[in-house]
Amino acid sequence: MPGPLTGVKVVDLSAVLSGPLATMVLADQGADVIKVEPPGIGDVMRLSPFSRGGLGAFFANTNRGKRSIVIDLQQDEGRELLLRLCEDADVFVQNFRPGAAERLGVGEAAVRERSPDVVYVSISGFGESGPYAGRRVYDPVIQALTGHMAIQRRPDAPEEVDLVRQVICDKASAWTACQAITAALFARERGAGGQHLRMSMLDAGLFFLWPDGMMAHTFTGEGVTPGPTLYDLYELTRTRDGNLIYFAITDAEYHGLYRALGRAEWIEDPRFGTIEGRTEHRDALLASLAEAFATFATTDILARMEAEELPVAPVKSLEQVIDDPQVRHDGTLLERDHPSAGALRQPRPPGRFEKTPAEAGLPPLLGEHTDEILAGLGVDAASRARLREKGTVA
Repeated sequence: MPGPLTGVKVVDLSAVLSGPLATMVLADQGADVIKVEPPGIGDVMRLSPFSRGGLGAFFANTNRGKRSIVIDLQQDEGRELLLRLCEDADVFVQNFRPGAAERLGVGEAAVRERSPDVVYVSISGFGESGPYAGRRVYDPVIQALTGHMAIQRRPDAPEEVDLVRQVICDKASAWTACQAITAALFARERGAGGQHLRMSMLDAGLFFLWPDGMMAHTFTGEGVTPGPTLYDLYELTRTRDGNLIYFAITDAEYHGLYRALGRAEWIEDPRFGTIEGRTEHRDALLASLAEAFATFATTDILARMEAEELPVAPVKSLEQVIDDPQVRHDGTLLERDHPSAGALRQPRPPGRFEKTPAEAGLPPLLGEHTDEILAGLGVDAASRARLREKGTVA
């Protein structure tokens, strides 16, 4: 059964993560995504660690379901091939620094001349103008500038900050771009025509952080009721032999917690029984909870908290995540064989469509579909051989 984006053609010049992950989601949902890579190593993420059979894990996790063609855009004939690819394209995606696509001859004006209704997508670190526009950027830089690092601090060492140890701003940018692309396609169907979609990692990273991370900086001026931020409340709970995570907000949840800990008398304690009391005596409550949790083994207190229907979970290792019973039950992970890389494990597309299911394809080898794509453009075998000899394609 075709996916929801079947029939949509995407030409993808992006590399690393912000663009490739966005277009991978489109591919999962049925779009024909043609990944255009430079000669040599192709997308630099093909060199990622944990590789086998010509495929790196990072690349595989952001490029499945695409077709790969290698084109040298430094050659006039290579640029012409790319523009021919764009003639029936619905979406064009690039994440070069501002001005680079134009210098290559594949800027928005050049592509739109061949495909007037195309949705042309430019993803950059900081936008197309301003004091940072020309800077090179990777995810940790955006984390530093948008506050993601500022809130990664322990209550016992508030002056120490840390990274979020994943490419969170790149991934936020990818999901933002994916949603914006489908919105632009929807607007085009409603008669708006093609448009240039510009987005920056800085904007996406700050937008992603804002709902909870910037609670204390949302209202300006006087008269704002203070309180703890969410990042002040997020912390590990130590048991006698490990750690767990729980979250309680309401009086009912706290009362259940007290019963689970064998401290039911705290329900009637004016310091701990109500939200007002807990707010005023937060330090005393935290100290009392820490003392109580330290008397329990993790498995024992987990069972008692689950019996009280509290939101709680053990802190699992990455290996334990893979074998989690709910993950197994839901079929969240796919295990398949890649023709050259062998056994491959990846998450299934998270959006489960009732009538137009998304399906995860396999990641392509470098230039795996060059001949197929060129043949689709009407380039015959002799011409393909000549182009390979010149290094225009590979």
